[in-house]
Amino acid sequence: MAIALAKKFSTVILSADSRQFYKEMAIGTAKPSGEEQEGIRHYFIDSHSLNDSVTAASYEKEALEVLLKEFQQHNTIILVGGSGMFISALCDGLDPVPSSVELREELNREVEQFGLLNLLEELQHADPEYYGQVDRENPVRVIRAIEAIRLSGKTYSELRRGQKQERFFSSGRFVIDLPREVLYDRINRRVDLMFEAGLLKEAESLKAYRDLQALNTVGYKELFDYFDGKISLEDAKDLVKQNTRRYAKRQLTWFRRDAGAHWLKGTDTESQLREVMGFYAESWK
Repeated sequence: MAIALAKKFSTVILSADSRQFYKEMAIGTAKPSGEEQEGIRHYFIDSHSLNDSVTAASYEKEALEVLLKEFQQHNTIILVGGSGMFISALCDGLDPVPSSVELREELNREVEQFGLLNLLEELQHADPEYYGQVDRENPVRVIRAIEAIRLSGKTYSELRRGQKQERFFSSGRFVIDLPREVLYDRINRRVDLMFEAGLLKEAESLKAYRDLQALNTVGYKELFDYFDGKISLEDAKDLVKQNTRRYAKRQLTWFRRDAGAHWLKGTDTESQLREVMGFYAESWK
């Protein structure tokens, strides 16, 4: 879809996928190959090393610099990817959420000692809305939410709905809304193709990085458990499929928060492209 739009407008693509930045992670992130990019200039694919962590704040800064440059040559630029936080950081700016290094370190020690369950229960009670959206296996995001809640006395959801920052561009947002059975079938088939392409070998090559947050990712963490002898390879493969389906569900929940997003009903790129072009035909004339 992004390629089709980029060709339509003779423009470039920015990725907002929080894992496709990293050169070392290719198969497990379903990163588009050079062939699949079809000669379209892509930013933030293979742009960083695992040793050079990308946060939402650093992405916001770097991506804004790219847009400043590219808007001198293009009227329209395509942003694509599944990380809602990174999309919001770029298009709306990061919310002024309070933080405390001391409290964060205390929460990290609590997780190391007792696991994440206590903080998840606190989050569910204090902010059920964000609890329903967050990746509950991602300690960084859970800790960040609890940190903000304890410091402010407000829900993290409320804090994140702060005033949008002014940008030098406007944005239209589209979400591909496939029927659930079609989406899940595609996810299952994609996981099979990833294993055929060498996901097992790639995960093995990344064992030395397994403690980095970037590797706390569906497709890798299940295989690390397999390498540790905790589960069978077949179970690991089934878990990758299951956890990817859960992640897709959380992504959809996230994007439903955006009242301005347009949901595309077509199940193929051509029909989705017609929907997008039809919606913006007047404003893009």
